[in-house]
Amino acid sequence: MSFQALASTLRSKRFWIWQISGAAIYAVPVVIRLATGNVILPLLGLLETPWIDHYVPGNLVEKILVNAFFPGGAGAVAGEIFFSYTKNGQVISRRRKYVHRLAGALLWTTAWSLFQLWGNLQNIWGSYGGNLFEYPMVYPLNFLLASLSIFTPTVIGFLGSKLAKTIHKTA
Repeated sequence: MSFQALASTLRSKRFWIWQISGAAIYAVPVVIRLATGNVILPLLGLLETPWIDHYVPGNLVEKILVNAFFPGGAGAVAGEIFFSYTKNGQVISRRRKYVHRLAGALLWTTAWSLFQLWGNLQNIWGSYGGNLFEYPMVYPLNFLLASLSIFTPTVIGFLGSKLAKTIHKTA
């Protein structure tokens, strides 16, 4: 591992924006559940799906939306930034960029899954009557979502540029 690349990654404003905003997006449903004492979220509860054994939870829509940003999307950006600094200014192909994002997303998801496993084993219950941490059988789904979240930064960048153009035209 290159300590120079790690230091440069930690100095990156984009890295910290994705880490902090991704964690905040992840925390919103948790805070709502703890505040309301209900596992079903007010708006996303309308889109609840049936559980598929223990592998696919009933809050699948929420899980897809949240995991696109954290840990998957945040890890994807971290991987992209880290590996771009290891190339010493060389141009990185589009394919290589997505491979770097995939490595970061999977690493972040692994670290988060280990934290979730530790928390699940502690058996800490929330106000809604269930374990605060995810059931381990859901972790494979988290890795699938992480592999898809490598596209989240691209989609957000595209939407941001379209929004900026629209704002600029109306001003």
